[in-house]
Amino acid sequence: MHDIRTIRENPAAFDAALARRGAAPLSSELLAIDEARRAKILAAETAQAEQNKASKDVGAAKASGNEAEFKRLRALVADKKAEVAAMTEAAKAESARLDAMLLTIPNIPAADAPDGADENDNVEIRKWGTPRDFNFAPKEHYDLAAVQSGMDFGTAAKLSGSRFVVLSGAVARLHRALAQFMIDLHVDQHGLREAITPVLVKEDMMLGTGQLPKFGEDSYQTTNGWWLIPTAEVTLTNFVNGETVTEDSLPHRYVAHTQCFRSEAGSAGRDTAGMLRQHQFEKVEMVSITRPDQSDAEHKRMTECAQAVLEALELPYRTVVLCTGDMGFGARRTHDIEVWLPGQNTYREISSVSTCGDFQARRMNARFKPADGGKPQFVHTLNGSGLAVGRCLIAVLENGQQEDGSVVLPAALHPYLGGKTTITAEGKLD
Repeated sequence: MHDIRTIRENPAAFDAALARRGAAPLSSELLAIDEARRAKILAAETAQAEQNKASKDVGAAKASGNEAEFKRLRALVADKKAEVAAMTEAAKAESARLDAMLLTIPNIPAADAPDGADENDNVEIRKWGTPRDFNFAPKEHYDLAAVQSGMDFGTAAKLSGSRFVVLSGAVARLHRALAQFMIDLHVDQHGLREAITPVLVKEDMMLGTGQLPKFGEDSYQTTNGWWLIPTAEVTLTNFVNGETVTEDSLPHRYVAHTQCFRSEAGSAGRDTAGMLRQHQFEKVEMVSITRPDQSDAEHKRMTECAQAVLEALELPYRTVVLCTGDMGFGARRTHDIEVWLPGQNTYREISSVSTCGDFQARRMNARFKPADGGKPQFVHTLNGSGLAVGRCLIAVLENGQQEDGSVVLPAALHPYLGGKTTITAEGKLD
């Protein structure tokens, strides 16, 4: 959420920043609402002062025995009271109108975010590993013999409809092992604090991290008002919703493995084959809460944490900085990590790591109290996948596939699989 005072002070800079995201200028409309709001607040305050004065005069008139003046002033107090109530409601309405508009405006890009219109303008900043040279035509994950008995889309469709999957046997165990491996890596080597959080949240929590109001159609809501989280970013970031933490407690670094739910409205026909884009999936999510001067360094650190998972699993990847036209709603700067999928002969996103500045903190009213005793300031928030478990499963299966349909598994996972190193073509761990 944006600070109207900042827009008021430099509307041209605000519009220029929005233009970098391909958005139309909005400062004039915002400032017109702001001016009307401030005028109504002033009118309410003026009427309140007049009411207070008349209230004092009522007592004086009563004490002097001036009945006519007493009645006139009492009527004036009643009129002013009604006027104050009306003016206050009008001011509240304008404030709500302003907030409603501010809540739909995306974050301002960081100065170093590359300008561009879409994914074609993203900038590669790192490439790790060399895609394997296959002596046969590599298959996509769902066509591998090793997964045929353990990846069931038909039963899932019977149970829930399209874009769900039932995993079983060796594939299910591999999926579980991946999530456990990621959590252990982030806790033991990266110093993140593990959390187990609800997957049902109040509407205010979705509002706080920016999923609402603009993207409500992309998430699921229960009949009694709860929302299913699209990622643990929602729960972990909202730990500080409405809080003022101490400066010396920062940064807060969390990691959680959760089920995630997305309706994927508007994405019909995109990547719907196999497990790549599902309505229900699992992620290991990282969130950091920092001081403003820490957030850029923390963004780099979190990106390295996500990259470390792929390196440990020996999966080739590349990291790109998203251009202004491809960034998410709440991000100032985003690093996308894309893993190599030989079945598609391309790199595909497996993690997005974003720094949001104080954009989410303003929506949540999340602050920290400086150690020097100064005025509380908004924290900065960051989030990133560490990683998407299902997509990592796809990458492990496709990169480890053998010509006979079996899959050789990364050494880092062997301890999580009872020492097993392979899924055979018959779908058994061996």
